[in-house]
Amino acid sequence: MRIVITGGAGFIGLNLRRRLEEAGHREIVVLTRDTQPDALDAALAGADFVYHLAGVNRPPSPEAFDGVNRGLTEHIAQRLQASGRKVPVVFASSTQAALDNPYGRSKRAAEQALLRYAEATGACVSLFRLTNVFGKWARPHYNSAVATFCHQVARGEPPSVHDPASPLALVYVDDVVSAFLARLGVEDAGGFIEAEPTHHTTVGEVADVLRSFAASRQTLVTPPVGTGLVRALYATYLTHLRPEQFAYQVARHADARGVFVEMLKTPDCGQFSYFTAHPGVTRGEHYHHTKTEKFLVIQGTARFGFRHVETAQTHEIVTHGGDGLIVETIPGWTHDIRNEGTDMLIVMLWANEIFDRARPDTVAMKVQP
Repeated sequence: MRIVITGGAGFIGLNLRRRLEEAGHREIVVLTRDTQPDALDAALAGADFVYHLAGVNRPPSPEAFDGVNRGLTEHIAQRLQASGRKVPVVFASSTQAALDNPYGRSKRAAEQALLRYAEATGACVSLFRLTNVFGKWARPHYNSAVATFCHQVARGEPPSVHDPASPLALVYVDDVVSAFLARLGVEDAGGFIEAEPTHHTTVGEVADVLRSFAASRQTLVTPPVGTGLVRALYATYLTHLRPEQFAYQVARHADARGVFVEMLKTPDCGQFSYFTAHPGVTRGEHYHHTKTEKFLVIQGTARFGFRHVETAQTHEIVTHGGDGLIVETIPGWTHDIRNEGTDMLIVMLWANEIFDRARPDTVAMKVQP
C-alpha cells in the first residue's frame, strides 16, 4: 500500500509516520510545505491511501486560512477523483469547523470538498474534528498550550496561565494516531470519526500537574502517572527536558552499616528505595503495626529473621541475589536482614506507605532477644 501523508513534517505527521513504519509500512510518501506542485500531483496519482494533515492555523493573514485549508484540500480531492480510483482519505479537521470564524470556515469548506469527493467516487473519507492535540514533538508557542506549558515548566519558568478556570478539552497524539491507523483497510462509508478519549480539564489543572512533575525530583513524590491524562501529560513533559536534565541526584544516607537511598514516592502506593549492608551487618530489627514491605535481594546473601512479638514464634529465610525471591514483612512480626555473605549486600525495598516521621509505625525490637 502506497500511503501519502500531507503535512508529514508536522507534529501529528511525524508521529503518524513513525507508527506506520513500526507497523511495517514501507511505501510512505511524506509531503511538506516545501513539496512542489508536480511532486504533489504525482504522489496523489499513485496513492492508495491519503492522510491529509496539511493546513495552517497561524497564517500571516485570515485570507491564508481559505487559500490553504480549503484550496489545497479541493485540489487534493480533484486530483484523487481524476485518478479514477476510490482512494480512501483521512482528514485532520478541527472542532473549530463548527464555529463561524475564518479558521473554522476554512476547515468546514475542506470537509465539504472531501465529502463531495466521497459522494462522487464512493471512496471512504474519514473526517476527524480534533481538539487541542498534545504529545511528543509538539512545538511550544505553536501547536498547543500543553507544549508551551511543558517547555516553560521544564525550564523553571512559570506557565503562562491567564485564566486557570478556563475549560480545556485535550486529546493525546498517540490516541489520535491509533484512530488514524484503525482506518487503514476499512471499507465503510466513513464520515465523522472520533479520536478518543477526550480529556476534559482546566488550564489551571494542567499547569498544576506539570508543576508537580518538576517538583517530584525534589520531593520524590510522583503523581499517578500510570493511566489517563496524567500519564499522557507526564510523557509529554519529559520530552521537553534538555539532555542535561535527563538525570537528577537523590540523597544517599550512609553510616557504618551501608547506605540507604530513597528513589520514588507515590501519594497512595508507597515508596521505593534500596539499601546496602557490609558483610556481617544486620539491618532492620523492628516491627510494624500496619506498614508492610517487600524486599528483593539484588546482590549478596541475606538472612531474613522473623519473630512474632506476642507468641515468640520464629521463622528464617535465606535468599541470594538473582533468586528473584520477594520477602515480605508481616505486621506484628519483628524482623531483621543480615548479610551472611562476603560481598556487599544490595536490597531493593518497597514500602506500602511513605515514611512519616510523626507516625513512623516502626517499633525497635530485636529478633534475637
